[in-house]
Amino acid sequence: MKQCKVVCFITPRQYKLNGLWFGPEKAKRGFIFTHGLSGSTFSHHDVLSPLVDSSTMALYYNNRGHDQLVGIKHLNKRIKKGYDYKLGGQAHEIFTDCVDDIQGAIDFLRSNGVKDIYLVGHSTGCQKSIYYLSRPSKQKLVKGVVLVCPMSDYSYAVSSEKPEVLKQAVEQAEKLVKSGKPHELLPTELSEDLLDAQRYLSLYTPDSEEEIFTYAQPHKVPTTLQKVKVPILVILAEKDEYGDRPANIIGKWFKEATKAGNLEVGIVRGAVHNLTEQETEVEALIRKWAK
Repeated sequence: MKQCKVVCFITPRQYKLNGLWFGPEKAKRGFIFTHGLSGSTFSHHDVLSPLVDSSTMALYYNNRGHDQLVGIKHLNKRIKKGYDYKLGGQAHEIFTDCVDDIQGAIDFLRSNGVKDIYLVGHSTGCQKSIYYLSRPSKQKLVKGVVLVCPMSDYSYAVSSEKPEVLKQAVEQAEKLVKSGKPHELLPTELSEDLLDAQRYLSLYTPDSEEEIFTYAQPHKVPTTLQKVKVPILVILAEKDEYGDRPANIIGKWFKEATKAGNLEVGIVRGAVHNLTEQETEVEALIRKWAK
């Protein structure tokens, strides 16, 4: 088990996020791990911690979507105590806030002398990493990005949910948003996961900004993904329970979708979405690619 220290940093929009720093205090190279839906700073340490050495560190941090329902500390000088709390967690996060979260993590590493920075996302953290990097100015700050189990939530919902239930849930969520109640939770009979109206629409509708990996929509151009020109490593789990088609087919889609020749694909045989007991294979793929 690698030793680590507890850290916190403030994002550009003044949100306080907590994390764990693995590796030396003075490192040249750093990996930033962005967890998936309801994950946390404690997710998947075995993926990156083996990469830590005398010049390499890894940061695991709580983005605003950590756990299911939380309050995110927001510094606010207009309040006497100096801060307030905003709704967060899986239930209430706003997907586009990921830009602020990731920028805060990058700024934190840069302020500590880390020069060569890689983003690593798992699950929904993959969409967040690509959405952040779809801005050309952001790509100048990193050396590359690793997408671990980048599944489309929309495709999973379409393939696994009863059409009438999905339709009813979307209609209810749209109605709440239009009536000025975007953060009202959907009833459990429509959504087994704890999600408010705007979060549901972001995850499970075909035209949302979060629907970046559009392999379930053959005629939709994945413009957000195509904007990313830094090197990309896609790591797929062969038996990912959130995939609606074989991993090799999804891998082929990624290669064809980017068109920039900057993407490599690796498939972890026998692995499921959480990569339990196969983290060392993921680490080996990242190590080889990052050389």
